[in-house]
Amino acid sequence: MSARRWLVPLGWHAGIQAAELVAAGRALPVLGGGFAVSAFTLRRAAGEGPEVLDPAAAAARHPEEIAALARPRAAPFDRPRIAGVLNLTPDSFSGDGLAGARDAALARAREMVAAGADWVEVGGESVRPGAEAVPVEEELARILPVLEALSAERIPFAVETRRAVVMRRALELGAAMLNDSSGFTFDPEAASVAASSGAVLVVTHSRGDPATMNRAPFYRDVVAEVLDELDVRIRRLLDLGAREERVLADPGFCFAKKEPHDLELLRRLPALHGLGQPLYVGLSRKGLTRALEAVRPPAARLPASLAAAFHALWCGARLLRVHDVAETRQVVELFTALCGEAPAPQPL
Repeated sequence: MSARRWLVPLGWHAGIQAAELVAAGRALPVLGGGFAVSAFTLRRAAGEGPEVLDPAAAAARHPEEIAALARPRAAPFDRPRIAGVLNLTPDSFSGDGLAGARDAALARAREMVAAGADWVEVGGESVRPGAEAVPVEEELARILPVLEALSAERIPFAVETRRAVVMRRALELGAAMLNDSSGFTFDPEAASVAASSGAVLVVTHSRGDPATMNRAPFYRDVVAEVLDELDVRIRRLLDLGAREERVLADPGFCFAKKEPHDLELLRRLPALHGLGQPLYVGLSRKGLTRALEAVRPPAARLPASLAAAFHALWCGARLLRVHDVAETRQVVELFTALCGEAPAPQPL
């Protein structure tokens, strides 16, 4: 068990509230501005009681951690971005899989880009809880025709895969981003392939195999343990040569987690900024609570998905993975208007 103590934001503020607290000396600016923290706690997986620190004490005692929180996130993650989900599986949890439907998948990708997606994220293997692995040949057969079409039309795309051979083929076709739900641990070659690629890398927290990961997940402190485990995976990629500004951290909602774990992570989402990486969040259509899980089909969870998206943006997330791009783009636009660079005061 890790002995590391994580400096976790406690009083989190965004927009004009953040700016006013910083100006008054009551909070420290984070993420390069637009957000601020007025109190911190120290937590670790050993489960000891948290210690609360004011901004001055935190800055004096933990300058490196404060520097990681304060540093601006590099472009393109200096502002919120959207990745539109393009599932090419027959067993997607969200019911939108387009396995074997190249033309329909390409049309859907065009729609998402027109609606405001910065990338289209293509997946050929379901990694939902309970899903069984598919042969790599089948995964490639599902995605390659679509990736070739996206590449031909210069539609920016990401690929969600756990396998190095799939990563290589996707990179050859121009993949801008690799998202590995295992945090680049499933395939022994995945981390080295990813780190040397120059692509954006999404390091997702999970434990075990999708088929069994949600049977009985256990955490003493889910926030501290997710931080510990993501930190190990991120450091490994950096040691292998990955560019720090192109590595994103994903807490992995619903991956090896039950309702109490997901909700605690969602409440404490700013804690993930302690890793020093841009924050990637995938909450779209997920059944985070028993009440939401009962809402069928998953597409009917749009109101909760949009509420979760706004919360994630308020907490400083820089990339949202979503099914409903046009609706989420409206959320991003509203958030930016409320919490982007503060405009000069106008007379009423």
